[in-house]
Amino acid sequence: MPLSPITAPDSAPPEPSRRLRAPLDPLLTLAVLGLAACSLVTLGDATRNLIPGAPHYYVDRQGVYLAVGVLLMVILSRIDYSRFRLLGRGVYAALILSILAVLAVGHTARGSQRAISLSIFSFQASELGKVLLTVALAAFVVGRTRRLSDRETTVQVMLGALIPAMLVIVQPDLGSGMVYMVIAFTLLFVAGASWKHLGGLVALGVVSLSFVLVAAPAAGVHVLKHYQEERLTAFLHPSPSLKQIKESETKTGEPDPAYQLRESEIAIGSGGKTGRGENATQTRLNFVPEDHTDFVFAAVGEQYGFLGAALVLSLFGLLIWRALRILVMAKDLFGSLVAAGVAAMLCFQVFVNVGMTIGIMPITGVTLPLMSYGGSSVITTLLGVGLLQSIYLQARAAEALKGRVPR
Repeated sequence: MPLSPITAPDSAPPEPSRRLRAPLDPLLTLAVLGLAACSLVTLGDATRNLIPGAPHYYVDRQGVYLAVGVLLMVILSRIDYSRFRLLGRGVYAALILSILAVLAVGHTARGSQRAISLSIFSFQASELGKVLLTVALAAFVVGRTRRLSDRETTVQVMLGALIPAMLVIVQPDLGSGMVYMVIAFTLLFVAGASWKHLGGLVALGVVSLSFVLVAAPAAGVHVLKHYQEERLTAFLHPSPSLKQIKESETKTGEPDPAYQLRESEIAIGSGGKTGRGENATQTRLNFVPEDHTDFVFAAVGEQYGFLGAALVLSLFGLLIWRALRILVMAKDLFGSLVAAGVAAMLCFQVFVNVGMTIGIMPITGVTLPLMSYGGSSVITTLLGVGLLQSIYLQARAAEALKGRVPR
């Protein structure tokens, strides 16, 4: 007697052991491992002379961060992401408390209080907060599915992002604060919020930015610190005269804010088609400040030229494409929103970081995911990828019940 569709072996839910053996998204994994390799190679050349007697200091630590992050990615991929929906409020509380802890006991470096010093690395709550905020806001939006068109929902989601954003901007960490707001806006867009509300948020953002950078300073009121204002607007006038540079330095007591930008453009332009290799003077001789963190793409451009930069950008393109593909594959709204938040985080950081190194975006201190040196940044990015892998595996399991497996 033939089996009914309900009792057919192909319709049976996959066993837990089979789910644990299910392969990760191969293309997403390829992008992660490729960027990790590019990071180690680039840092190996760019940081060789930063610490006398320890040419592999940054590479060794970056390797440890990547290894820990990949391990956490694999572990997180085997956990059903939908469980985190029930922890939304707790996740949001952890986000706020971690940022407050940094403000309370974090160490100060170069005028910023962004991290808590640990024995192995410095913990930056603002980095981890990108993933925590994504999960918390996604859980909140799913809980208000029937009220997505209400103005109160839009206001509450944006306030939920604005509160931690203001806390990290105080540190100051303007870049992370901007990422928080982009994540919130993206979640509203994917969830189907009213176009009027989204348009109003864009208009409000433009007005706020104009007030902070133009109107308020003109009236003698500085919402941001002077050097922050200068860095945000430096890309608009990257080539002032020597007289203007000296007048600005004398007036503010700060170094020329466009210095990093000009040196970065020189480094990338001098790389040519295949790079300068051992003759990469701009990065190896430290003409480009922070060429292993915020300006690591300048090191890629000078050392490996157009081909190296194209390879890195292609890997980022693959990474973001798979994130968007997983957004569509997700078995439920919560999974789609989490994937959207991670995709927004990655896309915004890549666009802004690469843009600021070539002079088309303001200098905000946003790191280049998986490429910039730093434990908090690397591990946070891989935690986000772990969530994407979990959504992918759950989508495959759900589609297997219907007799088809998504690609």
